[in-house]
Amino acid sequence: MSKYSAQFKRSVVKDYLSGGGNSREVAYPDLSDYRNLTSACRIALKSLGRRYLELHDEIADLDVMIATLLDELAPDLVSRNSIGYESASQLLLTAGDNSDRLKSEASFAALCGVNPVPASSGKVTRHRLNRGGDRAANSALHIIAIGRLRTDARTKAYVAKRVSERHSKLEAIRCLKRYIAREVYYVIQQRNHQITQTQITP
Repeated sequence: MSKYSAQFKRSVVKDYLSGGGNSREVAYPDLSDYRNLTSACRIALKSLGRRYLELHDEIADLDVMIATLLDELAPDLVSRNSIGYESASQLLLTAGDNSDRLKSEASFAALCGVNPVPASSGKVTRHRLNRGGDRAANSALHIIAIGRLRTDARTKAYVAKRVSERHSKLEAIRCLKRYIAREVYYVIQQRNHQITQTQITP
């Protein structure tokens, strides 16, 4: 759900709960008539609406906190094209939970499930979908790849070139995710090095 979509839905629910438009029956159900099916549904809708607003506001508060922390701790990562706060936090979480396994950028790619799995046939070199690794991190890389495909000229040219070489668009995106994983790995490693140097410096 996008930020603007969530805000719109929140405003609609809030309007209903306040009795706006034609929603007075939902906003002020007869609590004594709960045995009536229609009244019971209205009571349930009001309860769900209140909970939705509470959760929406909790999520909004947490999003602000996460964004502030990432701006402080990983500014280079969130400044990259199409790497939003949610994707960045997931990739950092994956890397942090498996720091002992991150010996190289290839190991990070494998951890995220974007390392190439050969599926060649004849003269055509192909790679099939890797269903292993951390699927949440894989999803984050996919979101970044799609974002760049929509906004970055170099990414569009790269995918077009791969497609012209008889690869499918999905195969091109898989290769793109592998490159993004490499980029993210080096940004994270550079930041870790900076933090280590800061801790060592008297």
